[in-house]
Amino acid sequence: MSAFTQWFNERTPGLGAVYKKHMTEYYAPKNFNVMYYFGSLALLVLVNQIVTGIFLTMFYTPSAAGAFDSVQYIMRDVDWGWLVRYMHTTGASMFFIVIYLHMFRGLMYGSYKKPRELVWLLGMLIFLALMAEAFMGYVLPWGNMSFWGAKVIITLFSAVPWIGDTLVSWIMGTVGAAGLYVPGDATLNRFFALHVVALPLVLLLLVVLHLGALHEVGSNNPDGVEIKQHKGPNGHPLDGIPFHPYYTLKDLVGVGVFLIICAIIIFFAPTVGGFFIEHDNAIPANDLVTPATIKPVWYFSPFYAILRMIPSKGLGVLALIASILVLFLVPWLDRGKVKSIRYRGLGYKVALAIFAAVFFLLGCIGADLTPGWITAVFGPNADITSIENLFGRILVILYFAFFAFLWVYTFFGLERTKPVPERVTTHA
Repeated sequence: MSAFTQWFNERTPGLGAVYKKHMTEYYAPKNFNVMYYFGSLALLVLVNQIVTGIFLTMFYTPSAAGAFDSVQYIMRDVDWGWLVRYMHTTGASMFFIVIYLHMFRGLMYGSYKKPRELVWLLGMLIFLALMAEAFMGYVLPWGNMSFWGAKVIITLFSAVPWIGDTLVSWIMGTVGAAGLYVPGDATLNRFFALHVVALPLVLLLLVVLHLGALHEVGSNNPDGVEIKQHKGPNGHPLDGIPFHPYYTLKDLVGVGVFLIICAIIIFFAPTVGGFFIEHDNAIPANDLVTPATIKPVWYFSPFYAILRMIPSKGLGVLALIASILVLFLVPWLDRGKVKSIRYRGLGYKVALAIFAAVFFLLGCIGADLTPGWITAVFGPNADITSIENLFGRILVILYFAFFAFLWVYTFFGLERTKPVPERVTTHA
């Protein structure tokens, strides 16, 4: 093995240098906690989605006449096809779970602050690309919810001034029986090409850039201390350890727990009560039969709720776009000098907790879970729509208020922080 390694390195000297820089000689802080598992788990799920997606494309038919039947063929007739598909659908939802937790960790510990602004921006671009990838994949099974979800979301482009209607007709590309553009063969072919080829390439490129930018400036940690400021005689950070083998082995523990959870879902509850796979998607797409409630899959529901809660279509679309784009501005909205929530003021801690609760509740509204809560609290005769709209609009205001508060709280020096230690505290 040693002889082979020497032979290989002599012929590919660049790979050895890259491996050392990003693995054995990349020093990460010693005090990572459980919140730092989610970056590696996101990479694991990305690999799962690519591998299972390759197998699914071997049997999928991207046409309105054959898409639904090809999915059923995969589920019923292809050997282990049901397992591959459930690994893919479960992986899609788990991808967003780990991404949302990864982003929340960044907000908790200030991982977007100088010198990591570019790391945050690249991460947000990954999030945008992932949303596009997930939406197009959501349409491909061509169930009834896929069809109507595609129709609703694509129709939103009509709010774009001057070219909106042209965009809608161009994206859909298929003329229905009534002479209007509807999702059909052209839509499926375009979405299939983007979902299988274009967007995965974009995602892989962004992930490489994200990791490269991270390893250039170094990882943040729960104390928000820059470990590069304290180096030993050998030039290595005193509070750092090589990423490999220490964190690669530690991450295997997180991977093991994560895979157990995924296995339980796949083998015992793959639809998760209609959250991971909607019940209406077990019905073939039908433009004459509208689902009782048109709603997106759960990971889009907070943003869909923001769209729903604003009566004006144009303003609703603007609010939806703004709710995502404002996340790009966080490194410049937060002017605080302290990174970690451990040493930040009480105001930031309370605001972040409220923001997390607001995001969850918006998700409940977008997923149409609130009517049951409203009738339970206000009685069976309650005006569900009025109460839900009032509650939802308050949540939308609170969502954007978090970012406004963050700027005011830090720009005007209202935050009272605790002293930040010179070295990481877990291994002082």
